[in-house]
Amino acid sequence: MHPFDTVTARLILVLAEEGSIGRAGDKENIAPSAVSRRLSELESRLGVILFDRSAQGVRLTAAGEVYVERTRAVMREIADLETVMAEFATSRRGSLRIACTSASLSGRLPELLAKYAERHPTIALDIKEMGAAAGLSALEDGLADVAIVSDNYDFSRFETRPFEDDRVWVLASPDHPLAPELAPRKAIAFERVVGHEAVGIHHAGSLDRLLNEHARKAGHTIGEHVRVETFPALVRLVEAGFGIGFLRSTSLHLLAGTDLLCAPLADPWALRQLLVARRKSGPVSTAMKSFISLCAETYVPTPE
Repeated sequence: MHPFDTVTARLILVLAEEGSIGRAGDKENIAPSAVSRRLSELESRLGVILFDRSAQGVRLTAAGEVYVERTRAVMREIADLETVMAEFATSRRGSLRIACTSASLSGRLPELLAKYAERHPTIALDIKEMGAAAGLSALEDGLADVAIVSDNYDFSRFETRPFEDDRVWVLASPDHPLAPELAPRKAIAFERVVGHEAVGIHHAGSLDRLLNEHARKAGHTIGEHVRVETFPALVRLVEAGFGIGFLRSTSLHLLAGTDLLCAPLADPWALRQLLVARRKSGPVSTAMKSFISLCAETYVPTPE
């Protein structure tokens, strides 16, 4: 029996996520030819084909899906074992790996991390900024200890607690037809704004999913002739007159120095939360327990 090769196993997991040998190589800083060679050697050793290759990329076979599922479990066990052993190594610095969204980094997370570092100076913090879906995947794969993500995902495999309330706001330029209604900064119904052309943000991201879900429920489609990947770009295009935009309250600081008008959405679904999540089946290190406790201690709910 060949020993379990964690490097190749990690490459297979990344390859399954990316669907491309080139992108997997870029992500892991390994030449595509090396990725291809490791994959071929593994398939030859196992006697099965793990991926179907095509000009469009690679796709898991039935055998590949089983291999990836079992490999994720093994990699989680390895990560969990290291966490447990670190608790015994009292002379070793502790560590905490946090997967977090840009929204959390725009909100109270930096100040909370500073307070945590002050209380626990020997804990090394490893902060990885990524989308919510990627953050939850990192938790599942044992690549992060906790994740701070938006609340509109499946959390059945995770334990969660509130981290920060985060209402959705609508913004527009001063010459937009909605400007008079936004100027007082009083809450406005989604129904009043959904019919206007909007600047789209990060397709399939949490805010995009949220807005389109409730637009469909209201019998509307959000018109988006322009779509961007970052909130600073969205603000600039709303300034330029391409339509209205939507931001979470943790990103309202991006409006500083602009003449844009904004108001919170009045609909109950628009008051969202960022959550701090951990894997239910994972070990709870002292560093993780202290961080989650600090999150709970400093969380202040938004008044109704």
